[in-house]
Amino acid sequence: MRDEVRTFVIEQLTDMNYDVEEIDDDTTLGPSGVDLESLALADLAVRVEDRYGLKFADDESEKLALMTVGEFTTMIADRAAANSDQS
Repeated sequence: MRDEVRTFVIEQLTDMNYDVEEIDDDTTLGPSGVDLESLALADLAVRVEDRYGLKFADDESEKLALMTVGEFTTMIADRAAANSDQS
């Protein structure tokens, strides 16, 4: 599941015109990494919510910006798995 989520996130970043060539699991989403600004981070979050049926709390955006790609994809995979277990 984590690999599927990572692939989806990379595809979305590509669609959002970010250079993904050097992105790895240790690359941060915010400054000094992918460098997503708050609106782009919100856009990515909405795409993830729509794809995986998740909801991010309003106060999570700062936390997301500090996450690495690996941490973000693991969190999404874990939440998606928890949601499917509850279904």
